[in-house]
Amino acid sequence: MTTAITVTTRTVEYPADGLTMVGHLALPAGSGPRPAVLVGPEGTGLNDFQRSRADALAELGYVALAFDINGGRWFTDPEEMMAHAMPLLADPDRMREIGHAALDVLCTEPRTDTQRIAAIGYGTGGAILLELGRDGVEFRAIGTVNALTTGRPGEAARITCPVWAGVGSEDPIMPPVQREAFAAEMQSAGVDWRLTIYGGAQHAFHHPPVNQAVRPGVGHHPQHAERAWRDVVALLTECLPLEAPADDEQDLPSS
Repeated sequence: MTTAITVTTRTVEYPADGLTMVGHLALPAGSGPRPAVLVGPEGTGLNDFQRSRADALAELGYVALAFDINGGRWFTDPEEMMAHAMPLLADPDRMREIGHAALDVLCTEPRTDTQRIAAIGYGTGGAILLELGRDGVEFRAIGTVNALTTGRPGEAARITCPVWAGVGSEDPIMPPVQREAFAAEMQSAGVDWRLTIYGGAQHAFHHPPVNQAVRPGVGHHPQHAERAWRDVVALLTECLPLEAPADDEQDLPSS
């Protein structure tokens, strides 16, 4: 006998940054409120791989929203993506607007326990979630991969939760000087922080290969991709533990 795992997904549209964002909401089995995770995508935007992260979290038992940053677009040209992402990354208020709009969508979902929300982000999406932390959003945890961005002076002191960050040792976009700046900011702000460096990995090492051009220094590392996901799940297990659902919320067993 095995227990069926039922995940319900739907597309959610909402306004932010002058665009109509197209997010991906994944709900776990049951009907009651559950801990929730806000999932931020890379600068390229949402694709099936990014959506699958939310689905995997829902399979674990979390409500998960993979939010949008590009108005439904997924950039295949790295130069076009950078032209869109760099101005965004240079504007903390704009990042916060995008992040708060997505957080509002997650909080209005009836299945979301609004007192138990964590944030996991990759690249640009991770930078947005760090800005929400610097804006005082009371997440249970913030985890980022390839997003060692620093904020405005003093604002990291508003981060109220543990922060975990992962980066590849050979990532030219997040070089040692950026790692040092991020660590200094977190440490001086008194944040409970951790930094994991994956040896030999480049930027976007967590993302499977796609049939498109990539910038130098970008590449998939299968072993470290699996390790980074385990580290993300471990962060959630520590900071946003799942309680067993009520008997009437559990799936019926199937043979």
